[in-house]
Amino acid sequence: MIKKKDGFQGEQMVVLPPMLIEMEEHDELCQSLYITDIGYYPKAEHHHRTREKAIPQYVLIYCVEGDGWYEVDGKRHQVTKNQYFILPAHKPHAYGTQQSWTIYWVHFAGTAAHVYAQGAATPRSINVAINSRIGERLNIFEEILATLCAGKELEDMRYASSLLHHFLASMRYLGQFRRAKAEAPTDIVDQAIHYMRENIENRMMMDDVLRYVGYSQSHFNTLFKKKTGVSPITYFNRLKIEHACRLLRTTDMKINMICYKVGIEDPLYFSRLFSKLMGMSPTDYRNQL
Repeated sequence: MIKKKDGFQGEQMVVLPPMLIEMEEHDELCQSLYITDIGYYPKAEHHHRTREKAIPQYVLIYCVEGDGWYEVDGKRHQVTKNQYFILPAHKPHAYGTQQSWTIYWVHFAGTAAHVYAQGAATPRSINVAINSRIGERLNIFEEILATLCAGKELEDMRYASSLLHHFLASMRYLGQFRRAKAEAPTDIVDQAIHYMRENIENRMMMDDVLRYVGYSQSHFNTLFKKKTGVSPITYFNRLKIEHACRLLRTTDMKINMICYKVGIEDPLYFSRLFSKLMGMSPTDYRNQL
């Protein structure tokens, strides 16, 4: 069986050195919740990790595509798309995927860490709904990564710690996180657009949207084009490129990373689509900023 620990195309990862972790442990703000390692693995084939020697951090893994498994305390659990789990600190464990998965992951510790881990020893689902706010949650994660990539000062650690509270709370207190959202869309087209935004980095087909809204293709296309002026697939592509533009403006991600973040595996196709809609290549767009 093929097994890989890391080294996936488009991956992002930050591993803090012991000096910074010690700084976090003794800082009055960070010590309640702090990061030691954090990353994003897109389409990670044959990913596998076994830790026979326990580590002192909790490990959160949030699967947004594909499926996998994990083992702790002699029990094996299956994980599917839109599920997360948190491995307990100080316990040996293993996890991975037989084929591939796309995951956001973070190692965290602190005096409040156990509060966020409560109830997550078994897989927890975060399914798309009209008030799910999945995109907003992932934006918080991206901001944590960008913060830790950009600087390693105490203020950076404190800001990342504060963001991590929000990110973990959006899972631990899922109902409250969703309830705080402004009034959910009731119009069928607005609901479809929300569904597209929540699946911005997935390889979603229009059949998936049709199943979600429960309309026939011809009727839905008519309603959608009447309201937006374009077809659903054109609108979805525009959303992808809009998100790509935001990542080009606000992060240092490479182009081959960004294409994964908008659900496109082929960098050449992504560049062609970007150029078609924006009138310039992704590189030229970034260079003009």
